[in-house]
Amino acid sequence: MAVLDSLVKNRIITGFLMGTLVFLCILSGGKWLLILLLLFIVFASKEYTDILRNKGFLPFFKVIFIVSVAMILATASGYNNLIPFILLAGTISSFLAVLFRGRQPYIANVATTILGFLIAWMPCHICLIRELGPDVSLFGLTFKQGLYFLLFIFFVILFTDISAYYFGVKFGKHKLSPVISPKKTIEGSVAGTLSAIIVGLIIGKLIGISLLHSFTLALIITVMAQLGDLSESLIKRDAGVKDSGNSLPGHGGFLDRADSYLFSVPAAFYYIKYFILAGLTYPMINDFIKKVIYVICS
Repeated sequence: MAVLDSLVKNRIITGFLMGTLVFLCILSGGKWLLILLLLFIVFASKEYTDILRNKGFLPFFKVIFIVSVAMILATASGYNNLIPFILLAGTISSFLAVLFRGRQPYIANVATTILGFLIAWMPCHICLIRELGPDVSLFGLTFKQGLYFLLFIFFVILFTDISAYYFGVKFGKHKLSPVISPKKTIEGSVAGTLSAIIVGLIIGKLIGISLLHSFTLALIITVMAQLGDLSESLIKRDAGVKDSGNSLPGHGGFLDRADSYLFSVPAAFYYIKYFILAGLTYPMINDFIKKVIYVICS
């Protein structure tokens, strides 16, 4: 019991410190947000390659690291139009690394290397969201509207994780995914989703998002956060490891702490950009689908 209490205490302290650091970097933006993302890339890339080595795969850390850093620097400096070129260069480099290093199994090493920098590409959307929209004043402070969207994402994920963990431990009886992540429960997932939506509606009201957009955005974020968590668990389970690392007491590694952001941040970015800010509507999507069908069938 004392060991369990110690683990919970370490988890709470580490979670609070990391959450505060991430919150301050998001609030500050600029070089501090860039430093945060670069630190994540350093640790997460190393954790990722170490995990897959347990499975017998040999992804190329240098390729993953260089491509990941290049994508973050391009995005943070406003040259996100270079991302397709960087991804192409990274994909070609992954094949070349295997061709000239002769590692086995060839295809698996190429695939896992490409997956490594694709995972790193997802957090780049934090920089993109940070610069979205016009300047907005709230509580006497003026920031880009994108900052408020990032805070929306941050708190929705925070309450998803806290509620899912607490209610899962307290009331969880039905396993959400017995094979991949036996500790997660349906009860915890439902509680996390409901909490996320409530928090999203409150924050959405404060920052001037409509009720429908607040609900939809919160739902997208919480669902994608939980899928990201399960997907990272899938990689670890397949490789036969419990945590991605031991850098963060009570949480494991950086990938363990950031898994909820991997899918949720990109999904939120595209919903915010095209539906909330650009005014894309569902009838417009239907018209687009009809035009695509007409072109295919004509």
